Amino acid sequence: MPAPKDPRPCSIADALALVGEKYSFLVLREVCLGNGRFDQLVRNIGAPRDILATRLRRLVDAGILTKRAYSERPQRFEYRPTQAGLELEPVLMTLMAWGDRHLRGDENRPMVIEHACGNELLPVVTCSVCGDAVRHEDLSAHPQAEGWTVKGPTTAA
Repeated sequence: MPAPKDPRPCSIADALALVGEKYSFLVLREVCLGNGRFDQLVRNIGAPRDILATRLRRLVDAGILTKRAYSERPQRFEYRPTQAGLELEPVLMTLMAWGDRHLRGDENRPMVIEHACGNELLPVVTCSVCGDAVRHEDLSAHPQAEGWTVKGPTTAA
């Protein structure tokens, strides 16, 4: 079956088009940890310098990171998260917790994040209205894009 000409309109796809590129989430991880200088990013991520420069430029252009000069000679920059970048931090924490549980095992975690309360952060997605933890069986999708249902397009394209 060939790929559809017009796939489902989707905010997940839109977000992944921006931050789903190889190394983009790792850049966000490092910048949120306070490691925003290019050489730190190269060392901690292991990305080729040219690819890293491209990712940084794209994240700055999208308003996820800001770029600030910290040295004039030679000219060097550091990157910091914007509000939009900081709003991705819970996504990083949730992805890390998933990786700890399903890929590494809790006894083999490379990092633990501590919350301001002094306890280890164990992220949970909750409903902003009732406060209940989100579970698959409690969700129902209501497509808002014209011509789409949960199962797919309403008419064959």
